[in-house]
Formats: sequence, structure tokens, C-alpha cells
Amino acid sequence: MNPESVDVTAGLGGFLAFFLLAVALYFLMRNMNVRLRRMSYREEQEATAAEGQSTQDSPDSPAQRGDSSKGPDLG
Repeated sequence: MNPESVDVTAGLGGFLAFFLLAVALYFLMRNMNVRLRRMSYREEQEATAAEGQSTQDSPDSPAQRGDSSKGPDLG
């Protein structure tokens, strides 16, 4: 046996391990994107609800009076 002519390859086991890692990465990325979209959607909904609630609660809010020197009431 000539040591110079022997090719060392990963073979079927290496291919399967790499393929399974790629599939796992695909599913993890898909799950992450779904969660990020859901989080963004919830933040939009909370901001819209808070904005609607703040305008309904106080008719003399700074936004309606045009007074921009006061910030939003966070307390």
C-alpha cells in the first residue's frame, strides 16, 4: 500500500453530520425569525394601545394642547 495515494475523506458520516447541522440551523433561524416578528408585532400593538389610551384618558394632554415642552407621563 502506497501512503501517497491514500485519500482521507470525511465519508458518509461527515456528510451526514454536516447535513444535520445545516438542517438544525435552518430550523433555528426560522424559529428566531418567527419570534422576532411576533415580538415586533406585539410592541406595535402595545404602543398603539398605549397611545390610544393616553389620548382617551386626559383631554388636556400635552399632545392635544400643543405643549411639547413636557414629556410623556410615565408615572
